[in-house]
Amino acid sequence: MKLRVSHFTHYAYSEPVSFSPHLIYLRPRETPQQRLHTFSLNISPTAKVYPIRDAHDNTLSWAHFPEAARELMIHAAFEVESLVSNPFDFILETAAIRFPFTYRPADHFALAPYLAPPFAETRTALSRWLDEHFANRPTETVPMITALNQLIFATLRYQRREEHGIQPSAVTLQLGSGSCRDFAVLLAEFCRMLGIAARFVSGYLYAPPDDDQRSYGAMHAWTEVFLPGAGWRALDPTHGIFCHDAFIPVAHAAEAESVNPIQGRLYSPHPVSAQLETTVLVEPIN
Repeated sequence: MKLRVSHFTHYAYSEPVSFSPHLIYLRPRETPQQRLHTFSLNISPTAKVYPIRDAHDNTLSWAHFPEAARELMIHAAFEVESLVSNPFDFILETAAIRFPFTYRPADHFALAPYLAPPFAETRTALSRWLDEHFANRPTETVPMITALNQLIFATLRYQRREEHGIQPSAVTLQLGSGSCRDFAVLLAEFCRMLGIAARFVSGYLYAPPDDDQRSYGAMHAWTEVFLPGAGWRALDPTHGIFCHDAFIPVAHAAEAESVNPIQGRLYSPHPVSAQLETTVLVEPIN
């Protein structure tokens, strides 16, 4: 599937402010499963932009602002082609077909950040929830992960949250609701507790007119798990499915907030008010 994306962010301040260097995670990944055909990043006020690779091998733009301004506008536009028409087109290593399985020592070492379990208090809350809702688990790896992903979708209520940050997983379970990023973190923490390497993914999703529109007008988030023989495989607990060619991954990390799309600070000698406007449009290219 070929998709065109326009992502416009506009900050307006009551008076001129100075800006720290900003990290901008808006350029899609380029992999054998995803081809980036065009990409443009326009920033106002004028900034010196350095494209770099971060510790997780994501591409980010490091923007430096020499002057103060009353507005900050960032517009990313690109055309991308996804080749993941069948998300189940993989073959697991024999040793990983049944669950639980063990990673090879070299893989375990490389995957260490994605295997780190949540803190003890969170583990307790997650374990109790699994014991109550997921006691009879499939004994094969892919059915087990599929069932866990669908369980989050079927059991918890989606709720778009405009406030900044990730909702703690224990709170998501307590409230019975969360946003896409909350569900992505929850699934990753469940998987890590079960011994499966998992990471948070930020990106976009094309939602056709008959979709539930859970991702319309905003970025989306999901989870990737590492399966021996299959590599990183993406699941979306917000919809209870494996990710297909309508998903556009941009950045991944062990810690979700480290790949927020726009990161930076402003400076002013006294308080200023601010307004934020964001527009995201994802549409197919015929």
